[in-house]
Amino acid sequence: MPYAAITYAVKPGHEDEIAEIFAAFQRVPTPVLVDDEGKEAGRLVGTAVFIKGEVMIRVIHYEGDLVHVARNMARHKGVHELEAKLAPYLAETRDTGTPDAFGRYFRDATMRCISQLSADTLPAGARTP
Repeated sequence: MPYAAITYAVKPGHEDEIAEIFAAFQRVPTPVLVDDEGKEAGRLVGTAVFIKGEVMIRVIHYEGDLVHVARNMARHKGVHELEAKLAPYLAETRDTGTPDAFGRYFRDATMRCISQLSADTLPAGARTP
């Protein structure tokens, strides 16, 4: 199951205010991701948010295609409420008001993944017992 990391440039010194915003955030009502036709296209496994100084990162653990994660988040009212509350603390303004704009920001802010390891990832040449 892949992970994605989304970056946010935030104004320094507001870690506690941003933490309060995320503490009140309500998850999407279902972890199931759907495509444009409403068919199951994956699953949101979990998320975590980290902040230090001027950088905040949202880590998303999912099954399926990241494009479906972005589309489902763009449709979620709670995500838009969170975005509005975060706006005063962002170092760079961004448009996330429509699904297309949200998707564009999501793509542009996704960090390049250079490694993903899990408990079932074996070192090169290792054999299972």
